[in-house]
Amino acid sequence: MPGKKLFFIKTLVIAVVLLLTGAALALDGDAILTQVDKNLQPESYEMYRKLINIEPDGGKKEFVLYSVKKGRNKMVALFLSPASEKGRSTLRQDDNMWLYIPNVGKPIRITSLQSVVGGVFNNSDILRLDYSTEYDAVGIVEEEDAYILDLKAKTNAIAYDRLKMQVDKKTVVPTTIECFAASGMLIKTLYYKKIKDFGDGLVRPSVLETDSPLYKGYKSVMIYAKINKKELADEVFSLNYLPRVNELR
Repeated sequence: MPGKKLFFIKTLVIAVVLLLTGAALALDGDAILTQVDKNLQPESYEMYRKLINIEPDGGKKEFVLYSVKKGRNKMVALFLSPASEKGRSTLRQDDNMWLYIPNVGKPIRITSLQSVVGGVFNNSDILRLDYSTEYDAVGIVEEEDAYILDLKAKTNAIAYDRLKMQVDKKTVVPTTIECFAASGMLIKTLYYKKIKDFGDGLVRPSVLETDSPLYKGYKSVMIYAKINKKELADEVFSLNYLPRVNELR
C-alpha cells in the first residue's frame, strides 16, 4: 500500500508539473504584441520617411516627413516637402492630435480618422503609437510560420475597433494587418514589406503599403529611410514646441 500511495503522489506531482508547464508555454498574445512593438521601433527615436499617395490614373503625390517619438504615447511629425506643406507639424499625445500651420496662429485639433496628407493613410497611421498601447490581444491562432492576433481597441477613441494582425514567427514583425470598424466592416489593409537593417539591432520592414475597399483604385505607401534612437525632452511634445520641431534635425 505505501508503494501504491507513493506512486499515486508521484503521478499527481508529474501531472501538476505538466499542467503548469503547459500553461507557461501557452501563447500569450499581449506578450507577442509587445515584442512586435519592440521590433518595429526603439522607445525613443527620430525617423525620416516618405509618403506616396497613388491615384487610380497613376498620378502620385509625395510627402517627406521628419518624425520623433518618445515612450508609448507621444509623437511629432514635421513636413519637409513638398514646398506647399513645408513647416507644418503634427503632434499626438495619447488620443489627442493637433496640426500646426505656420502663419495661421495656434494649432488646430484634428482627429485620428482625418488625414493631413489625403490618400488612404489617416492621421492615426501617420502618428502611430505602439500597438500594445492601443490594443489588447483577445485571440491568437498559431500557424506554421505565423501568429494571427485578434486585437481589440482599448477605447472608442482609437481609429480601428479591431485589428487582425499576421505576425511572422521568425522576425516577430507584422506582415499584414486588416483594420475593422466596430460594425465589422473592413476599413483598410496594411502590408509590411522589405525587411531592412536600420542599424543598432533594428531589423524591420522598410515599406508599409495600404489599400481600402472604401477608396477603390487608390493606394498609399510609406517608405522608411532612417530610424535612429534619440533622447528627447518632454517639452518637444508640447503645442508650444511645434514651431521649433525643425531644430531637432
